[in-house]
Amino acid sequence: MKALVYDAVEKLVYRYMPDPVPALGQSLIKIAASGICGSDMHAYLGHDERRPAPLILGHEAAGTVIGGALDGKRVTINPLTTCGTCAACKAGRDNLCGDRMIISMPPREGAFGEFVIMADRNLVEVPDHVPFEKAALAEPLACGWHAVRLGAAALDTPLTQARCVVIGGGAIGVGAALCLRAFGASDIKVVEPNALRRETLDGIDGFTAVAPGTVTQADLVIDGVGYAATRADASAIVRPGGVIMHIGLGEGTGGLDIRRMTLQEITFIGTYTYTAQDFRDTAAAIFDGRLGALDWTEERHLSDGQQAFADIRAGRVAAPKIILRP
Repeated sequence: MKALVYDAVEKLVYRYMPDPVPALGQSLIKIAASGICGSDMHAYLGHDERRPAPLILGHEAAGTVIGGALDGKRVTINPLTTCGTCAACKAGRDNLCGDRMIISMPPREGAFGEFVIMADRNLVEVPDHVPFEKAALAEPLACGWHAVRLGAAALDTPLTQARCVVIGGGAIGVGAALCLRAFGASDIKVVEPNALRRETLDGIDGFTAVAPGTVTQADLVIDGVGYAATRADASAIVRPGGVIMHIGLGEGTGGLDIRRMTLQEITFIGTYTYTAQDFRDTAAAIFDGRLGALDWTEERHLSDGQQAFADIRAGRVAAPKIILRP
């Protein structure tokens, strides 16, 4: 098959790779759409030791099953596999499974190719009326769904009355904002420094896009970026007794005002991916329209992937998400 292969720092090559072969309980999926995630960008820049070159990146994908019991089914892929038997899995917190694995990390190749293999239990069937490029958004939107669900449970005021701020106007941030709306929030601001991207965000219903420095206080802050600077902003914006949900993995240290968080009893919750139920619930919300039109992506061919990554790196992309099509 042809695939976009991460060969070295800031070098992606579109070339032939061996066709994946499904094992028992797995399906072969012909990829129709695969999104570029922030974690793919981290790997591309050489910032993720968990994703060493050479490797096929990509884990936000949808397509059609080829062969086997599910032959012909249109599916979106939950890329996170778990053991199903540990205490976390049995408690419904399978995203915390000690044996969790995600495609696009060795030994599992990712979805920036013509085909990928995935366990049947990780596939969610996609209705005929839902385009693959929207179905592929289930993975990044599920991250926001999980964060909003946990944040709503921790907050001391209903989301319907809460002032909500999302830091970052990429797909994770936009997804979190749309999930906030689906959970009943109405006062939602998305902080995005890139003026070009803010213009795109202005066309999405359900929240207001603002520049950094324009928000002074919030009940719930979701950091969808995860850099020291955004953590500093989050810990300054959140009100006493408020909640910070931290999704982003931009860098590992710095930023939090621990003294203020302690004195003001601010809750900080790190949130990693989503549970299998979160993924299914997010997919259902996409299918029935609760997350909006989802028309804010840009599509490019997989063979143009190197340029797409370079454009994201340079800040030349207005869309919150680029979808690659083989």
